[in-house]
Amino acid sequence: MKNQFFALALAGLVLVGCGSTKKVSKDDSALNTPIVTSINLTKVVDDKAPVTINPGRFAQDTVVYRLPRVVQGTYSVSDFGKYIDDFKAYNYKGEEIPTTKLDVNSWTIPNAVNLDYVTYYVNDTFDIEVEGGIGGDTPFSPSGTNIEPNNYVLNLHGFIGYFDSLKNNQYTLDVTAPATFKRTSALQNVKEVTSEDGTTVTTSYAAPRYFDITDNPMMYGDLDVETFQVGDIKVVLSVYSPSKTHTAKKLRQTMEKMMQAQKAFLGDIHTTSRYDIYLYLAGEGEGNPKGFGALEHNTSTVVVLQDSMPEEALDESMIDVVSHEFFHIVTPLSVHSADVHYFDYNNPTFSKHLWMYEGVTEYFATLFQVSEDLVSEDQFYSKLMEKIHMSKSFDDTMSFTKMSENILEKPYSDNYIDVYQKGALIGMCIDIIMREESNGQRGILSLMKELSKKYGKNKPFDDDSLIAEITSMTYPEVGEFLNTHVVGTTPIDYNIYFNKVGLIETESKIETNYLLNNGELILGGDPVTRTIFFSDLVRDNSFWHEQGVLPNDIIKSINGEEMTIVNANDMLQKMIMWQPGQDIDVRLTRFGKEVVIKTKLTKTYTTGQALKANPEATAKQIELRKAWLKG
Repeated sequence: MKNQFFALALAGLVLVGCGSTKKVSKDDSALNTPIVTSINLTKVVDDKAPVTINPGRFAQDTVVYRLPRVVQGTYSVSDFGKYIDDFKAYNYKGEEIPTTKLDVNSWTIPNAVNLDYVTYYVNDTFDIEVEGGIGGDTPFSPSGTNIEPNNYVLNLHGFIGYFDSLKNNQYTLDVTAPATFKRTSALQNVKEVTSEDGTTVTTSYAAPRYFDITDNPMMYGDLDVETFQVGDIKVVLSVYSPSKTHTAKKLRQTMEKMMQAQKAFLGDIHTTSRYDIYLYLAGEGEGNPKGFGALEHNTSTVVVLQDSMPEEALDESMIDVVSHEFFHIVTPLSVHSADVHYFDYNNPTFSKHLWMYEGVTEYFATLFQVSEDLVSEDQFYSKLMEKIHMSKSFDDTMSFTKMSENILEKPYSDNYIDVYQKGALIGMCIDIIMREESNGQRGILSLMKELSKKYGKNKPFDDDSLIAEITSMTYPEVGEFLNTHVVGTTPIDYNIYFNKVGLIETESKIETNYLLNNGELILGGDPVTRTIFFSDLVRDNSFWHEQGVLPNDIIKSINGEEMTIVNANDMLQKMIMWQPGQDIDVRLTRFGKEVVIKTKLTKTYTTGQALKANPEATAKQIELRKAWLKG
């Protein structure tokens, strides 16, 4: 992003009409007035979009306006205030009034009884991630924002803030954009007004409170949009591909098949009438997002992946990320704690139960695929074993509830990724326990349905009482497991639970990928020489071994792109998506000499523990396994 900022464009934009129709009677109160906000995408200056906030008339002397420090679903500090420029407040005469910046995300406005409106410019985050955007050294693009001539990713928590005392006020939002733009949003569309010359359209949206602003992202611009029906849910798929390689029409078939299976798996859970998927596909080079993945919202998800991905790899990645995010319509949408329901964007507290929010959600995203015959039993078992191996790289004795409650702090934040590994395995163990205790009739999905009926999206549960409540709703064995392995620090012996369903671990030839041997990374990094190299584990990866790669071979470049510690995360995310059949050109350095590997990818294997059906399993174990796998 350019450092220059042209403030001149502000003059003709925000000083017209902002206070002209507002009543100034002392009887008026901001507490009873919708907060009127606007974003003008036709007045972008130097990649910065102007925002206006009109709160109504305050009856107090001083107010504080904030952008979120943390947003829901990220479990990390984002500091969206650092992307705000030229913050100004104006009185009813159109005169600028002084403000004080309290911290990176907050501004104090004194003499607030005279405050008419606030203006500022918003920088996007996508094009500065290499300089420490959202997430710092490990950016998480799906929570960020994009401002470019033909595409706008409007994660509204990056544009619209809140006054401390008015988070529960209604909001209105006007977004002005070129008339040629497509626009998608699940926020209630109140009206659309086209300019007299027909070049711009202003769309007005309504939101019941600030949470609904942050919970409903938008995408504007040169989009490809498809809609389809999944039961009683309307799904809107919005895709931006700068190269036009990928389209919503091509992706729709994969998404529709997957989500139909998810809905069949969930059965009678009805939490939303619409679900939005926003897919931004990033191009190559500077100014493009680097932190790929997805951020869930209650009824939508924002996904950022690479435009250069082959179609098969994109389909596979979308199945992985969207299946997880869609299951969040169960938790936290229908089952959540007060920490979630009354989320504090500036100084949040976190629930103890990430094992449920993220872990059980990830478990469902894995289980439904075998339950609905999208993958084989062996493929399902392979995913479970991969999660076991990956979870062993984290602190297996750390209390999961303590980690969850302190997820922003070290050493707990270092274990966050384990919620998708051990967290899912916790869900698996509870599922098997419940199946055993109910003769196959109940599982963790039925538990989540019961919790959904008891609470729902408008009633939070008490965080400290949840485990006792789950125990009373299920079986003492479930409570014992949770207190021992989730609250407590005792590692889980997964073979106990596999034995219940007639499975055993055996050493076997296992299909893997080009970075991991059954969950173990085959690369290392040297902070002194700032190089990435193959570790001893490369000997056990069949593809690299057949290419003659040796331990300590330094990766010089991949497909013409130099490999460094700085860009390693970006390049490794590309490698993890490699598929058999792709052509690769890898240049290595071995004792100062270049080694060239120019070939076509083939399937790769390693040797490790595999999960198999026990040929000596009893009829009871086999029946329990069938009930478990059918969800």
